Amino acid sequence: MSSMVDWDLAAATGRRLVRPGPEVSLEEATAAVTELRAATDVAEVHVRELTRMSSDAPPAPLRVVDRADWIDVNCAGMSAVLTPLVERLQERQDKPPGSLAMAIGSRATGVQAGAVLAFVAARVLGQYDALGPSGGQLLLVAPNIVEAERRMDVNPSDFRLWVCLHEVTHRLQFTAVPWLADYMRSQIGEFVAATDLDPEVLKDRLQTLLKGVMSSVRDSGAAGDAAGEGILALVQNPEQRAVLDRLTAMMSLVEGHAEYVMDEVGPSVVPSVATIRRRFSKRREGTSTLDRMLRRLLGLDQKMKQYADGRRFVSGVVAEVGMDGFNAVWTSPDTLPRKDELGAPEDWVRRVHGRPHAINA
Repeated sequence: MSSMVDWDLAAATGRRLVRPGPEVSLEEATAAVTELRAATDVAEVHVRELTRMSSDAPPAPLRVVDRADWIDVNCAGMSAVLTPLVERLQERQDKPPGSLAMAIGSRATGVQAGAVLAFVAARVLGQYDALGPSGGQLLLVAPNIVEAERRMDVNPSDFRLWVCLHEVTHRLQFTAVPWLADYMRSQIGEFVAATDLDPEVLKDRLQTLLKGVMSSVRDSGAAGDAAGEGILALVQNPEQRAVLDRLTAMMSLVEGHAEYVMDEVGPSVVPSVATIRRRFSKRREGTSTLDRMLRRLLGLDQKMKQYADGRRFVSGVVAEVGMDGFNAVWTSPDTLPRKDELGAPEDWVRRVHGRPHAINA
């Protein structure tokens, strides 16, 4: 059965559209790759010491990649996860589209997916690929790291270690908590299974989304719900909303935990961390009108909110019950925070530990 997305075309489109990286000599590129690999090893020691998380399995492999490589990896990963789910949706349709319509549609969506990947590929610094077909792997996008440190005018060695602290935390989360990746897959499956593919519904939601995006960009104010969530706002019924709430809570935890680690470890091992954090936070805001519009359309502003919400949750729980008490969050899907608990960590402590200050009492 044909796929709804031509992932080969998506990869080719992304590679064609992505901006070239910064100009570096072969010597500079080699030095950057070498330093990033060494910084990953250093970060692993500090992350394990702070989080008190461990895994008997060896660390997932590290790949230092360029923008085109990142696009290829993510196309393969999305294809592996989404294609079986999309095929299930097609089987449920009363009148599946013909082969010609499917071929044309898959190419159109392939081009669109490639354009999205090209935009993100020029900005992402690192990623733990938990769902790809080759298993877990840690990706560091060297040209983006070099470009970011140049634009922000920060110490390269400090910045590279700071980035590695964040990404290594993600790697440890998924290796020390092996059920986490399966939980993500299952939630994505439930989200797709609940999808309403009625064309008129999707068209109305797309119009609402685009109006919200344009309005929020013009006003430079807070986006409405649809604009803030980006393309995820297109396909949401009550069943999907419940799944999305669970995924949002889990991703906020994962991202917030990494942010917490960066901030706690940073001052002791990254001398210029205060300058890096200040300038990096400004970088995350986006710059041009087009950049802000695309960030809202892709839901990247929602991801920034996840960082902040998750960071406050982790900090609040650790303050209540200590790091060992916080680590109960990794016990099972039932101990993950609920969306409403992100802003009320004491509620999570009460639910999981029985009462506030259960560990420190």
